[in-house]
Amino acid sequence: MIVHPIDYRYGTPQMKRIWSEDSKIKRMIRVEIAILKALAKKGYLDPSQVERVKKEAVKIEPEKVKQIEAEIKHDIMALVKAISEVAGEASRWVHFGATSNDITDTATALQLRDSLKVLDVRIRELIKLLAQKADEYRNVVCLGRTHGQAALPVTYGFRFAIWASEIGRHYVRMKEMEKRLLVGQFSGAVGTQAALGREGIEIEEEAMRILGLKPAIISSQIIPRDIYCEYVEFLANLSTTLEKIATNFRILQRAEVAELSEKFGKKQVGSSTMPHKRNPIDAENICGLARVVRGFVEPQHQSSILWEERDLSNSSAERITLVEPTILVDHIITKMIKIVRTISLNLSNVRKNLDAQKGLNLSEAVMIALTRKGLSRQEAHEIVREAAMRTTSSFSEELINDEVVKNYLDDDEIQKLLTPENYIGTSEQKIEVVLSWINSVLR
Repeated sequence: MIVHPIDYRYGTPQMKRIWSEDSKIKRMIRVEIAILKALAKKGYLDPSQVERVKKEAVKIEPEKVKQIEAEIKHDIMALVKAISEVAGEASRWVHFGATSNDITDTATALQLRDSLKVLDVRIRELIKLLAQKADEYRNVVCLGRTHGQAALPVTYGFRFAIWASEIGRHYVRMKEMEKRLLVGQFSGAVGTQAALGREGIEIEEEAMRILGLKPAIISSQIIPRDIYCEYVEFLANLSTTLEKIATNFRILQRAEVAELSEKFGKKQVGSSTMPHKRNPIDAENICGLARVVRGFVEPQHQSSILWEERDLSNSSAERITLVEPTILVDHIITKMIKIVRTISLNLSNVRKNLDAQKGLNLSEAVMIALTRKGLSRQEAHEIVREAAMRTTSSFSEELINDEVVKNYLDDDEIQKLLTPENYIGTSEQKIEVVLSWINSVLR
């Protein structure tokens, strides 16, 4: 019986494969083999024996391990027994000096590494798409809004550049996090490697080298969970930016704004009762699932608070707190890539919404001009504010007829000040700064 929506509705097959139960078991077998190889290098057993174990162990079906677990009620010991059954002479050395979390935590590092490879590709693609839109729309002047109200003009290129820079910073965070996150361990029951003696550090380093990981600097029975907290916080932070972008896409698709449109399929249905509807379902999907992702931050932090060298209160939670947010973030970033790639801009509505302000949203431009002409900034603010409050149809006429304003600005100057294209400041230069920075980040 399938219950969880991740099984049938959310997540890409690629990411779900990484975090499947079968995948975890296969990776744990890899860890046990790597430990045997490291032990063989120190003379515990012959390397040829390890090769025979490897040949047979990779054939172990996850179902076999689960059958043993059902009997003995211990997942890792079930794995050890399954490997030992096919290990022949090397069976005496299977799991030698190891504790359960040496296997599970190191296998988790392998899953995290593969997950980051997937996210790396996705994030890079999204950054590139956002940067392309920033470049494409750099000269599309639109109505800026603060508090949901008309503000100064901005450009759509500027908006996309802001979003691209934010995703870019997440990419930088991810790359910086990797060196702390992708670590494994072979530390034994309480972290002291007592069963291995003074060779413990060298054996651990060799096992991690074989797996392509770095050993944790120090660990108890488990790898310290602050690194998992950092990972889940990264996913939460990334999901927040994705929701921010999606929220703005939703706002800008409202019927009374209608400046952006998600792609709508030829046979797509927007409503079961209102045939005209074209709902922003992908953006809404991102917003909803991003909120779920952020909900995993606190449980993961709680899973870091363990008794002495370790208790088991984290285990059940981490079967969820690492898996679900990873799959959901991969899902929503894939959705965002789809939206950005196919979203369309209605230039006529962009212009209509801008012109509907009749220059009122450029009140700052007039205030600044009056200040440059000799008025104090505060006096200029009050004069322009009063003219704006009096305006019922034409802001420019109110300014032209204002007894103070006409002493400083002529009609032509006022019209130029109320032209949106003349008041976008350094938006184009800022876009160039972002595009240049992104090129350096993705190099």
